[in-house]
Amino acid sequence: MVYEFPELQGLMGRYYYLALNHPSRRGLAAAPQDEGGDNRKAKGPHPEEPSRSEGVSKDVQQIADAIRDHYLPKGADDDVPTEPVSVAVALADKLATLNAFWAIKKKPTGSSDPFALRRAALGVTELALRNQSRLPIRKLIHSCQAYEGSNGPIGSGPIGAGELLRADAEDLLSFFHERLKVYLKDKGHKYDAIDAVLAKADGSLEDDLVLIVRKLEALEAFLKTDDGAHLAAGYKRAANIVKAEEKKDVGRMQSAGAGAAKSAAALDEKLLQQAEEKALFAAMKPAEAKSATAVAAEKFAEAMTALASLRAPIDAFFDKVTVNAEDEDLRANRLALLKRFIAATASVADLSKIEG
Repeated sequence: MVYEFPELQGLMGRYYYLALNHPSRRGLAAAPQDEGGDNRKAKGPHPEEPSRSEGVSKDVQQIADAIRDHYLPKGADDDVPTEPVSVAVALADKLATLNAFWAIKKKPTGSSDPFALRRAALGVTELALRNQSRLPIRKLIHSCQAYEGSNGPIGSGPIGAGELLRADAEDLLSFFHERLKVYLKDKGHKYDAIDAVLAKADGSLEDDLVLIVRKLEALEAFLKTDDGAHLAAGYKRAANIVKAEEKKDVGRMQSAGAGAAKSAAALDEKLLQQAEEKALFAAMKPAEAKSATAVAAEKFAEAMTALASLRAPIDAFFDKVTVNAEDEDLRANRLALLKRFIAATASVADLSKIEG
């Protein structure tokens, strides 16, 4: 049926399941056979095989709908299931497929994607975002690995019964990020803003797709404000200074020994000399606290507003303070202050990714 009419994939399975589990089939016994082995007709009319769901239990209905919907979505902007059982089955099907192909090193290459793995990743993305489902993708990948290794289709297949085939979870998560970027770009979001919210503050990949989009929306709204644009510029300037000075320190360490550079020193409030660096330090304490509280509550717009208070002090710092001071202790302390400023903003987004 599906071979002749591919558009019936899933739909025919639903009809068959409803037919096999309809109450009218209960109590039917196998038809007796005559001596020649031919089946005799059962007494009474054979119950009609239903194509609809009248009379079946709620559980049967949910399973039937999941059979129909687990292939969805089949493309961009296609319908997605919303019922919990259907969503779970649709996600499990796609995640298990992706995990299996990553485990055997059969990833898409260039324009070649014979097993529609990009579509599977896009399906997971749309299921998560359009249902606002908080999915820990990394954890789900590991769950699929355990399944495939015990009694799943790979573990019981020719590759080897009981083998635990591990996909590279971080590599597969990166693949999800690439598909998410394409999806969000098609929705009108900018690539640089998307890149800025794909990682956590510690640099590891964010695996909650819904959280990524919420951070993205807050960031884009913030960057449209005057404070947002200036704070992003200050962040990039701070990051560039720190990067350049750390590069110098590497050279110093190589030529003069490990104790030559002090840029990694902890921030010492007693070494703050100029009014502008003291003002930046003082402004960061409440900004960090408010931002951390807002991020923990996933109120990213509030976190951005808290960080916007750093705009004026960071601008004043760059106008009046020389970071590369001759005094090594002073220089290291000012670099530590900039690193703390960078860390405060990184809890929401990596502003170094923002272009312009």
